[in-house]
Amino acid sequence: QVQLVESGGGLVQTGGSLRLSCAASGRIFSINAMGWYRQAPQKQRELVAVITSGGTTNYVDSVKGRFTISRDNAKNTVYLQMNSLKPEDTAVYYCQAMVVVTPTYEYSYWGQGTQVTVSS
Repeated sequence: QVQLVESGGGLVQTGGSLRLSCAASGRIFSINAMGWYRQAPQKQRELVAVITSGGTTNYVDSVKGRFTISRDNAKNTVYLQMNSLKPEDTAVYYCQAMVVVTPTYEYSYWGQGTQVTVSS
């Protein structure tokens, strides 16, 4: 069994910064891509940023230049540094990881979500 535990959300003013962390634990052979998603009230969940095991990153256009995704493979942890936050960044943020649990089986796991609120 694998668990993803997120931390770092909270309330911040416009222009502020937050750093989210997500640590994976449990029966992990390796982890392929890791990502951050967000879901605002009455909106669909959207992919914010993703990072491969080799460090290649991709971002949704609305956060490019403001957010940075990174990972520590030794700690099975992914981070999201969020700068210049805007009210429209307000959402519940979820981490997701493609965890290889056996050499031939990969499964998608999700964190419980952490609230990010940006006040204007």
